[in-house]
Amino acid sequence: MAKKDDVIKEFTSLKGVGKKKAELLYDNGLNSMDKLKKASVKDLTAVEGVNEKLAKEILDQVKKIEPEKETKKPEVKKKPATKKETEKKEEKIKPEVKKKTTAEKKTKEPESKVKKETEEEKETPEEEEEEGYKVKKKPKISKEKKERIRIRKQIKSRTPEFLREEWFRYKRIPRNWRRPDGITSKMRINRKYRPSKVKVGFRGPKDVRGLHSSGFEEVMVYNVNDLEHINNETQAARIGGSVGTRKRIEIEKKAEELDVRILNM
Repeated sequence: MAKKDDVIKEFTSLKGVGKKKAELLYDNGLNSMDKLKKASVKDLTAVEGVNEKLAKEILDQVKKIEPEKETKKPEVKKKPATKKETEKKEEKIKPEVKKKTTAEKKTKEPESKVKKETEEEKETPEEEEEEGYKVKKKPKISKEKKERIRIRKQIKSRTPEFLREEWFRYKRIPRNWRRPDGITSKMRINRKYRPSKVKVGFRGPKDVRGLHSSGFEEVMVYNVNDLEHINNETQAARIGGSVGTRKRIEIEKKAEELDVRILNM
C-alpha cells in the first residue's frame, strides 16, 4: 500500500482537487489512483465538497493519466562496450571527419564573401535613415526663459483638473469649470475635502505665458504670404485648420526655404 502523503500528492496534481479534498477522498476509501479510476460519479459526489461537474472532470483526468503510464516502456540498461567495438567505431568516424574538413575548406571562402556583402547591405539603409532625419529647430531664447519654461511644466504637472461644483451629482451639470456661488456653497467657502478652485497660485511665470512647450511663440498661418512676417528665431508657424491640402503643401515648402518651423506639420 502506498503512503497517505504520496496518494494525496497524486490527487492534488489533478485540476480542481486541493489538499482538503484529497484527504476527504482518501478517508472515504479512495486510497489509491486505481480505486479513483474505478469509482463512479455517485461515489465521488458522496464526498463533501464534490459536485457532479467536478466528479466528471476528475474521472476524465484520471483516464487520461493512466494510459500514459501503461505506454511507457521500461528502460533497457545498455551493456558497456568492449574494446573491439570502440576501435571499430573510431575507424568509421575518422574518414568522415576528414571528408568534412575538406568540404569546410571549400566553403570557407564564399561564406566570408557573403558575410561582407550582407554587412554592406545592412550599413547602407542605416546611413540613409541618418541622412533623412532632421533635428527640429529650436528657438534662440535666454537661459532665464528656459528655466521658466521648466518651472511652468513643473507647475502644470501638479495642477488638478478643475471641475464644476457637484458635476457628479446630476447628469444635466457638465464637467466644464464654473465659479461656485451661493450662500450655502461649501466649495465657495473652501471647506475641506472639496475640489480645488481656480486660483492665481496655479498660474505659470508671466514671461513664458502663451509660449509653445519648445519655447517658440505661435503664429497662425493661413497662406504663404503670412510666413514672411514671422521671425524664425523666436516665432513658429501653426497652420490653420481651415487650410486645404494644396495650400498646406505650398506653406510647408515655403517654410523650408525661410527656415521657419511648423508646429503642426
